[in-house]
Amino acid sequence: MLVDTESLVLEVRVHSAEVPDEDGIRLLLEPARDRLRRLWHLWVDAGYQGRGRRWAEEVLGVSVEVVRKPKKKPLPEKVAKVWTEEWAKEGKEVNWQRVMPPRGFRVLPRRWVVERTFAWICHNRRMAKDYERLCATAEAFVYAAMTRLMVRRLARA
Repeated sequence: MLVDTESLVLEVRVHSAEVPDEDGIRLLLEPARDRLRRLWHLWVDAGYQGRGRRWAEEVLGVSVEVVRKPKKKPLPEKVAKVWTEEWAKEGKEVNWQRVMPPRGFRVLPRRWVVERTFAWICHNRRMAKDYERLCATAEAFVYAAMTRLMVRRLARA
């Protein structure tokens, strides 16, 4: 799914699970190439790094930024304290707790934009589960759900 910065759908492609994400980006952007001439930057999930990212940069001429998840294993407190003690010997004042990575949930930059779109789409009962046999039907229902959302917003304005 390709969305703009306001989480509105620009392009949707549904494909089988045997197509890797690196090839999926090509399936998504190739047909929309002419309509999206103003597209110049993409934020993508880590699954799109590699040949998908290279293809987007070389063929489409867009800059691609991969949004990565933070490391799962946090820095041990003992190591952080040792580092800050060494920095203190060099004359740098550093609080060891600030060296520690934050615990718990963290919002990844730009990742929430497409996740919000998925949440909006799932408000439609038909989209809560994947019932469709054909990929084209699933794509059509995504467009119908987003059209419904945008019409409701326009009616309120």
